[in-house]
Amino acid sequence: MTESAPRTLQQPLQRRAIALVSGGLDSMLAVKVMQEQGIHVEGVNFFTGFCVEGHTHAIRKKDKDKNKRNNALWVAEQLGIKLHIVDISEEYKDVVLNPKHGYGANLNPCLDCKIFMVNKASLMLNKARELAGEKGFDFIITGEVVGQRPKSQRKETMPIISRESGADDRLLRPLSARNLPETLPEREGWVDRSQLHDFSGRNRKPQMALAKRFGLDDFAQPAGGCCFLTDESYSRKLADLWQARNERRYELDDIMLLKVGRHIRPAPHYKLIISREEGENRFLEGYRYQFTSITTSSCPGPLALIDGELASDEELRQAAAIVARYSKGRTDDEVVVEVRDPSGVARQLPVCPATPDQVPQEWMV
Repeated sequence: MTESAPRTLQQPLQRRAIALVSGGLDSMLAVKVMQEQGIHVEGVNFFTGFCVEGHTHAIRKKDKDKNKRNNALWVAEQLGIKLHIVDISEEYKDVVLNPKHGYGANLNPCLDCKIFMVNKASLMLNKARELAGEKGFDFIITGEVVGQRPKSQRKETMPIISRESGADDRLLRPLSARNLPETLPEREGWVDRSQLHDFSGRNRKPQMALAKRFGLDDFAQPAGGCCFLTDESYSRKLADLWQARNERRYELDDIMLLKVGRHIRPAPHYKLIISREEGENRFLEGYRYQFTSITTSSCPGPLALIDGELASDEELRQAAAIVARYSKGRTDDEVVVEVRDPSGVARQLPVCPATPDQVPQEWMV
């Protein structure tokens, strides 16, 4: 009679979640809540072009002391999780240009944006070999809080995001879960619903208290996140760009240039992008082979790009006078400017700097 081999206890299967990591406190807390329950979490951060953290802080001298880190990468490092950064900037254009659920206060398509990103994450559930070796993901987590944002985080919009993204009940919001119907991870016992939270509204005291409990004392402030589309000034510049082109389109360079300098439109067919300081000067230098540019040569001054086509020499002189207005020679009788075309051919042009009343407020984009 042979002795049978001893039975070994099978290790419980560790469930795996993919988290939408924006770099803010809420997504950070959502991951921590899951880690506390033994869930293996990996993060995903989607690059749209509109959330370039540290970009303007890195350019402008007045912002030199502000944080220049990529908060999503920093959060992943603090949490000890792998972060997948996925460039969706081309696909995302349709979300910005044609939002099914409309815009928020500015040109922010928040509800469509969340549906789009959760949909991308739900596709990752099945992309095991690409993103997680031989193991796939079981569910998705986000840092959404019921009632925190007026467009995308209302109780009635939460099911819309789940349904239209295709994630359905595999989408778990750990910070608000107890205010919402049970999801698959809760019903299957992968996570303990009693250890999830019932945060709601715009009061952030519960998040601050939870952060303190987790020992987190350094995190990005919310205030609209890093999305420039929530900014009124930026949205106005984007709308102006569409109106000038007579079509709703943009490229990555457009997104970047809208963040920098004074934008002045003296005529419907052209505008000036005028640097405000040395850092912006250096940044705009990188675009001198794409645009006609104007600089002051007789005195220190800004670099300006002409976006559009000037119709006459008179318009060129007008543009040059406006640029001279923002130079050190603004009170001089005459300032010499250099006008350079994209091929590098340059010419000198003496102009009288424009007076404040010659640059009316309505030209400011």
